[in-house]
Amino acid sequence: MVHRFHLDDFYLVVDPCSASVHAVDEMAYEVIGRYEEKSRQEITEELAAAFGWKPEEIEECHDQVTALKDQGQLFAEDTFEPMAGELKRRTEGVVKALCLHVAHTCNLNCAYCFASQGKYHGERAVMSFEVGKQALDFLVAHSGSRRNLEVDFFGGEPLMNFDVVKQLVAYARSIEKEHQKNFRFTLTTNGMLIDEDVIDFANREMSNVVLSLDGRKEIHDRCRVDYAGHGSWERVVPKFQQLVKARGGKNYYMRGTFTHANPDFLEDIRTMLDLGFTELSMEPVVCGADDPAALTEEDLPVVMRQYEELARLMLRREKEGRPFTFYHYMLDLADGPCIYKRISGCGSGTEYMAVTPWGDLYPCHQFVGEEAFRLGDIWQGVTQKAVQAEFASCNVYAREECRQCWARLYCSGGCAANAWHATGSVKGVYQMGCELFRKRMECAIMLQAARALAAEGTT
Repeated sequence: MVHRFHLDDFYLVVDPCSASVHAVDEMAYEVIGRYEEKSRQEITEELAAAFGWKPEEIEECHDQVTALKDQGQLFAEDTFEPMAGELKRRTEGVVKALCLHVAHTCNLNCAYCFASQGKYHGERAVMSFEVGKQALDFLVAHSGSRRNLEVDFFGGEPLMNFDVVKQLVAYARSIEKEHQKNFRFTLTTNGMLIDEDVIDFANREMSNVVLSLDGRKEIHDRCRVDYAGHGSWERVVPKFQQLVKARGGKNYYMRGTFTHANPDFLEDIRTMLDLGFTELSMEPVVCGADDPAALTEEDLPVVMRQYEELARLMLRREKEGRPFTFYHYMLDLADGPCIYKRISGCGSGTEYMAVTPWGDLYPCHQFVGEEAFRLGDIWQGVTQKAVQAEFASCNVYAREECRQCWARLYCSGGCAANAWHATGSVKGVYQMGCELFRKRMECAIMLQAARALAAEGTT
């Protein structure tokens, strides 16, 4: 299986099973599109009649395509299915990352919040130091030979329990040497409580900081409001600018959400750029189909155009010496994830788990509060083995639709939480999410091709 697409001046061919990407001319593009279905003579006659190309040039192109196939760079067979799940079997029982829900409460009342304004369908609560300490001990005890461990401070709004965050980081640092571990911390915040103390601590201890900003003031304030109904844009933007400046403009993400209200999210990205932010992410909303914020089929063409225009904007700004990063376009074609990781999935419920303020374990933050997905707790470990097994079996071959998708080795089977929300099964397929992901991959691949060709001096 190969995937061909034409975007701007680029004719691109992706061969997923060989991990090859080919930037070709129009003739090769047309030959490849017919190669598996028609003979050399049929292709030559058809293209000569349709495009007026010389038969001998078409035949030469066909021979070059055949050479790429013989080298395993085109029409490569998928031989990976026997490996599916192997990585998870190798690392069974090994946990490398925890999402600590240090605050099931929030000082904002965002309309589209999947976490029910931080309560996760339950009661408001904050994590005690004792529970957090046990969670870190659980991570160390179940991390096997892994040296690098990741901990995300999440909510709700984690800065509403900032003292415990600081205590937990200090505790983790105190046990690193003894256990030969290295903790990497991330903080996700809405920005309302950022002050000098938070900035100093975050810049000293957080490997990454995720800052929630939806872009334009009118879009941000439409959903991200306080409990009095007042927008938060004017209060958080100066704090975000102060924090990012203090971090040297690195190791952070402005994380926005686009909804039915702003499928033209590129305007929100432009606003972020105008504010001085260059590490950006805009995520499609995750909510029920009957939610007013939900993206609709009518929104899709708009969103698709936004992704294309975003790629063009990135190329223009790179030429002007004003580059910026978009999270979903970060693609390493040369040294990306190994094949085991590509086919195994995200690791939710196996090597990555979320911890509630009470110490309960869930597959990831998007399942917290859904009792059917409770795995166990940080004292007894995973006790619901059947639930964990369901997540362990999630891979790119667990869904029939994925088998026929050219992007399967880029998404690794997609998000189990999105699948569950859309279909009621972690092995379901969130069709709209798949369409958006494939478009993002096309744009990301085009970006890489443009950069590579520019480096060679051919564009």
